[in-house]
Amino acid sequence: MSKTIFITGAGTGLGKGTAIGLAKKGHHVIAAVEIMAQITSLREEAEAAGVTLEVIKLDITNERDQQLIDEYDYDIFVANAAIGEGGPIAEIPVDRVRDIFETNVFSTLENAQIAANKFMKKEKGKIVFLSSVAGLVGMPYLAAYASSKHAIEAFAKAMKAELEEFNVQVATINPGPFNTGFNDRMFEEKWKWYNPNKNLTPEKSMSNMEQLLENQYDPEDMITKMVEVIEADHHAFRTAYPQEIEDQMKDEEQKTWDARV
Repeated sequence: MSKTIFITGAGTGLGKGTAIGLAKKGHHVIAAVEIMAQITSLREEAEAAGVTLEVIKLDITNERDQQLIDEYDYDIFVANAAIGEGGPIAEIPVDRVRDIFETNVFSTLENAQIAANKFMKKEKGKIVFLSSVAGLVGMPYLAAYASSKHAIEAFAKAMKAELEEFNVQVATINPGPFNTGFNDRMFEEKWKWYNPNKNLTPEKSMSNMEQLLENQYDPEDMITKMVEVIEADHHAFRTAYPQEIEDQMKDEEQKTWDARV
């Protein structure tokens, strides 16, 4: 059955692919993009794919834009928009961490609250938070981003329990590293403040972590999985993908319990 799905961060990467993928399955997709320039490009890509999207400009940190979440009627809300930044947490300027939290945590929660209130009144609906493998696995030189996704995990688990009495579903999707350009940009951001001649963390130490960029997955596989989960009537609370990422997340959690200091 066709559903109306509202997805943020649909101008790029997995969000864009998922919006188009859901439309191909016959759903009415309200695709929210961050800036006006992305509206035309997304409409053109949708047309090339043979589908129609309702594309709107919605910066999730902008209070006026957030009002659109309340104005539309939809069955599923997908909180996908996010930003990221790499670098050593012992040295990263805290104002940059605040910026990440403003988007990934506070604004995402504001958005989700608007959708939650609509669904509570209707006593039906579903909220899907885009988390990450980093939402459970604390990775060196990705702590600023990972900590924001840890917060999303806590929001999602609490909201799931709180909204069950209203017949509202809440779930997370936790992608591994996919080759959309997001991870590459995240590691590049540190060069706006990191200076190898001044900072104490050796550049080589971070370079070792950045080797994961050489082994990123094909985003089309993740888009297919996201479409499958988002449109489904029932599915797991947490969807980590691919399977080896799910296994890694579970293994890392056990290592944390076993670790000594």
